[in-house]
Amino acid sequence: MGAGGRMSVPPSPKKPAVDPLKRVPITKPPLTLSQIKKAIAPHCFRRSVLRSFSYVVYDFILASLFYYVATGYFHRLPQPIRYIAWPLYWAMQGCVLTGVWVIAHECGHHAFSNYQWLDDTVGLILHSSLFVPYFSWKYSHRRHHSNTGSLERDEVFVPKKKSGLRWWAKHFNNPPGRLLSITIQLTLGWPLYLAFNVAGRPYDRLACHYNPYGPSSPTENVSKFTSPTPASSPQPTWSTAWCWPKGYRGGALSTVDRDYGILNKVFHNITDTHVVHHLFSTIPHYHAMEATKAIKPILGEYYQLDGTPVYKAIWREAKECLYVEPDEGDKKKGVFWFRNQI
Repeated sequence: MGAGGRMSVPPSPKKPAVDPLKRVPITKPPLTLSQIKKAIAPHCFRRSVLRSFSYVVYDFILASLFYYVATGYFHRLPQPIRYIAWPLYWAMQGCVLTGVWVIAHECGHHAFSNYQWLDDTVGLILHSSLFVPYFSWKYSHRRHHSNTGSLERDEVFVPKKKSGLRWWAKHFNNPPGRLLSITIQLTLGWPLYLAFNVAGRPYDRLACHYNPYGPSSPTENVSKFTSPTPASSPQPTWSTAWCWPKGYRGGALSTVDRDYGILNKVFHNITDTHVVHHLFSTIPHYHAMEATKAIKPILGEYYQLDGTPVYKAIWREAKECLYVEPDEGDKKKGVFWFRNQI
């Protein structure tokens, strides 16, 4: 071979890395919702009672198995190992029960079966077992789907403008502060939102999901669902103006598919098929991957995927996404972008 062994080999072409911080397009996409739907196979919209229930059974078998091992065998472990085993069990069991939560969430979207009464019955039982008020959250979550990305009308995870930051924001803008904020959000964030509307849109009174007469209750909001709701502009922008015509679910394209690794399956793919879920929320989770693959080519740059490991993405967002502001000179467009300079 001689010097031939030193000959350079042409490098294999690599796919260009997707920049998760690249700004998304804010113009109206050159396609309609019906065109997107036509790209998805019709069977993806079909719901099977037996198949849907099989996932419920699977999740509860797994949760019961974890519970049996923890309560039956952890006491036999040496004391130091128990301090590791119990938190590990809490995390694993929490992930499995999040899968149960996702199925109940699908019931609220009428994605469990063809029968609304069955969906509501199953959803009520599953969510109640997790201390989630099924009906009030079902309706507030529906409003979230109708107003995704709106600073004025979205229901949850509504970012603040710089003028709305609390006095302590600058004191938490450091590694220990971010770690504390993330810990609180991942442990107490969900119950605090349900009970006290923490990180939710402002109301003129306490929006408690456990209060049947509160602004999150079905009776309070039934009139809001009988009238059409316009769509908002895409993320990571946030909008106070309706940038796209009424009838186009533009806010759905503000969502992002993320890779949670093995947890994608544990969470029934709600994490890596979130875009198609916001476009067509009645598609059951077991068809969502196929539907996602179908819409990617036609959405093109309007499809958002962030492959950053989730723990890195959480830290990045805690560091970079502190508040929203419009670009200089673009204040009339109603498009806001995340900033981090306090």
